[in-house]
Amino acid sequence: MQIREIATEADLDELVESSRTAPVLLFKHSNACPVSSRAHSQVDRFLAADRPAAVTAAMLTVQTARPLSNLIEERFGIRHETPQAIILKNAIPVWNASHWDVTESRLTAALEAE
Repeated sequence: MQIREIATEADLDELVESSRTAPVLLFKHSNACPVSSRAHSQVDRFLAADRPAAVTAAMLTVQTARPLSNLIEERFGIRHETPQAIILKNAIPVWNASHWDVTESRLTAALEAE
């Protein structure tokens, strides 16, 4: 499964709407941070795994999409962190984690929890 790069409010609106039919993973990434690089690898492993539930994955790079990152914080009330993973279902965040807590196993558990 591929991760889609997003940068605009319209991109986010589209993902929020699609979360009404399938879970959406939002991943905030910093291309200047080694912890974020490790988290990105964990997200890639999560997306590469064979799993029964469908998930749409999107990533924003905070260096190039900081206004979008700020909008996510404002809209969902989740304090900005990088790296950060947020799972949306039915247009609301049901799980989030940051830094070392962004792992393949935690993403899998969060997706299967609902």
